[in-house]
Amino acid sequence: MGRSEQIEVTAPAKINLSLDVIGRREDGYHEVRMVMQSIRLCDRVRINRIAGSDIVLKNSLAYLPSGKGNLAYDAAVLFREETGIGDGVFVEVEKNIPVAAGLAGGSTDAAAVLCGLNELFETGLTEQKLREMGLRLGADVPFCIMGGTALAEGIGEKLTKLKDAPKFHVLLVKPMTGVSTKEVYTRLDSKSDIAHPDVDGMLRAIDEGDHLGVARRIGNVLEPVTRDMCPEIEKIERQMKNFGCEGVQMSGSGPTVFGLFADKDRAKAAYMHFKIGGFGGQTFLTEFLR
Repeated sequence: MGRSEQIEVTAPAKINLSLDVIGRREDGYHEVRMVMQSIRLCDRVRINRIAGSDIVLKNSLAYLPSGKGNLAYDAAVLFREETGIGDGVFVEVEKNIPVAAGLAGGSTDAAAVLCGLNELFETGLTEQKLREMGLRLGADVPFCIMGGTALAEGIGEKLTKLKDAPKFHVLLVKPMTGVSTKEVYTRLDSKSDIAHPDVDGMLRAIDEGDHLGVARRIGNVLEPVTRDMCPEIEKIERQMKNFGCEGVQMSGSGPTVFGLFADKDRAKAAYMHFKIGGFGGQTFLTEFLR
């Protein structure tokens, strides 16, 4: 059999079931403690060998950069630096995950490129090595390489695989208002009245398969900060609760809000409310990826 010329990789989004910031390091990075969860909303990344030595990136969203500064492109550059492979590649990213949404859309594309190139060129890099490489691109990339349900510590690179979290239908609603992650963390640093989520309680609930325990312990230390910058978040959460979700909060630094629903019909009804109700943002109905 000849060598493979093409590979397609799915790149799942993530949500933060729990996100706590426990300190700020001297280098400016924040120490975090987070429970991360992959979801079925995915980008698709196709990689082809091409003649020459160029890295060519094409996004389905034309306004995204196609060179340096796009994490998928940067991942291809890093892979070649680490492996010494100089073959040309064409990387095509089909974007389904909202951009700048707190769902790791860029990070998961980078993870998919690293994993895809490793398989396409049969370089045999371990997951641990790929995660170490991914950390150089962004703090969420190592988790996106691992996937599933995990505890992330340090700046996000210290990962502990967890049992699969109980299943939920997940409604995602991203407001039109954008937020700057850097500004969110800067504002958090200036706050003194910080309410920290119960990360240990979330870990116990997942370990015990406690469906309602998971939903009731979701928490995000960044949400109050981002909510001040994007008041739509509170309105979205209130409406999701009206449809009977078991838990609702913002993912990452936002502004996307997710609702956890045990009942699929309620989730569908809430989805249609936001989808056709003139909300104006982006709405998705998905579920945990185990």
